[in-house]
Amino acid sequence: METERPTDFIREIIDEDLRLNKNKGRVATRFPPEPNGYLHIGHAKSICLNFGIAAQYNGTCNLRMDDTDPAGETMEYVESIINDVRWLGFDWEDRLFFASDYFERLYDFAVELIKKGKAYVCDLSPDEIREYRGTLTEPGRESPYRNRTVEENLDLFRRMRAGEFEDGSRVLRAKIDMASPNILMRDPVLYRIKRTPHYRTGKKWVIYPMYDFAHCLSDAIEGITHSICTLEFENNRPLYDWIINELIESEDKPKQIEFARLNLSYTVLSKRRLIELVEKGIVSGWDDPRMPTIAGMRRRGYTPRSIRTFCNKIGVAKNDNLVDISFLEACVRDDLNEIAPRVMCVMEPLKVIIDNYPEGKVEEIECANHPQDPSFGKRKVPFSRQLYIEKDDFSENPPKKYKRLSPDKEVRLRNAYIIKFSHLVRDESTGEIKEIHCTYDPTSKDGPPADGRKVEGVIHWVSATHAIPIEVRLYDRLFTIEDPASKGDDFIKYINPDSLKVLYPCYGEPSLKDAKPKDRYQFERIGYFCVDVKDSTSNKPVFNRIVSLKDTWAKLKVN
Repeated sequence: METERPTDFIREIIDEDLRLNKNKGRVATRFPPEPNGYLHIGHAKSICLNFGIAAQYNGTCNLRMDDTDPAGETMEYVESIINDVRWLGFDWEDRLFFASDYFERLYDFAVELIKKGKAYVCDLSPDEIREYRGTLTEPGRESPYRNRTVEENLDLFRRMRAGEFEDGSRVLRAKIDMASPNILMRDPVLYRIKRTPHYRTGKKWVIYPMYDFAHCLSDAIEGITHSICTLEFENNRPLYDWIINELIESEDKPKQIEFARLNLSYTVLSKRRLIELVEKGIVSGWDDPRMPTIAGMRRRGYTPRSIRTFCNKIGVAKNDNLVDISFLEACVRDDLNEIAPRVMCVMEPLKVIIDNYPEGKVEEIECANHPQDPSFGKRKVPFSRQLYIEKDDFSENPPKKYKRLSPDKEVRLRNAYIIKFSHLVRDESTGEIKEIHCTYDPTSKDGPPADGRKVEGVIHWVSATHAIPIEVRLYDRLFTIEDPASKGDDFIKYINPDSLKVLYPCYGEPSLKDAKPKDRYQFERIGYFCVDVKDSTSNKPVFNRIVSLKDTWAKLKVN
């Protein structure tokens, strides 16, 4: 599926640019995150798009940290971004860049604008700037400092850099048009004073360029041809073009193209909302397996290929829409179906004693590691007189069409024998079923029993004397409603209280004792699971549910 050549409106623009020999036939893209948080599935869409286009057109894609705001930016986030992009399967070769490396050049660009009479130092406060900017229906008013001389502006800007003025006391603004219908073009701020040490440049700078100023010029410095960004930057495009046209003389100039950002159901993708989930302790961190971060999905057990497939399948749109998370889960499920070996694990154990099976006898049952792929080989699972099955696989009063074990129904143990209910033993204090007793048909192994009777139901099991105890974490959707982002600041009210259930002890077949962190399995009849990379130990293996075998939420919608 990844080998298909995608087509969309962005690629159509690139095709036309190539036909006209713009940028001398080059295609150069970039992925430019701000290192003030962890990447999420929305970023994955942009990563796949930018790197995918570069590969498709034999071009290049840079990885650049747009680190122009020192507040909240850290090397931790830089390293997490690098790890996430690399884990997704993309390589920027030697093209890792930082906007902070361009601070001197950006300052020179700002000086050039001042010399051209296209920028000025303004003393209005932030509130006053907003007030002077006007509204959607009324034009703005010119700052009283707008017509300072070039010499005065150069002097003030130099002194801003030297640290002579307090934070917020002065800014550098572009001189464009205070009557523009696009409010962003009404003399936007290009530089501000901010005495916050930068994680890379330390205290060298006390003025920092605004994102809109630094981003487009960083694109130009790196020779980017197509600056692909999400739809919320559509109104910023005139400013992007204005800065580029004022300062870049080359005919080869980057072109901004916007596409619809990814909105995913039953989750939030706003960085501010994700930070709130972390800081309020609603999740255990940025890599909590319920988080839509790439780190969280990686820890949960999602595969890079499944995420790439999802991003390619949803395509590139011009208008925002809400993508059903079940589509992502289906991509994960399809990928895991191909690569995950099968094992048996009992989540909520109920003891079964086979009364007519010889005491002390242990058989080795041969089981296929993957029913559709013989290359996975086979394994041997011990079978004994005492087993565990799932509580739900036995019913005293079964409903219609019940195909598991009940007083009047036989059932086959997967890859083993047919068993028949005999009697049960209850806990005297609680009345709950403590164990059930059965008999087995010795002629039923590896095929129909001797009398040829048919048994419909098949259940999984583990030997009680050989199984290893494990902890299982059942992760589910983080929110109970489809679009929690639409609830604004009240989004936390819709947290799913059942988004995590911890089961212990569950019992897995002995082969799981060799499971290593990140190993993925299909627990037969249950779902796909991954060994947790942080909390799992040799003494207590921890398995995260990646996805169930089927979309259980679809059933809830139907009901």
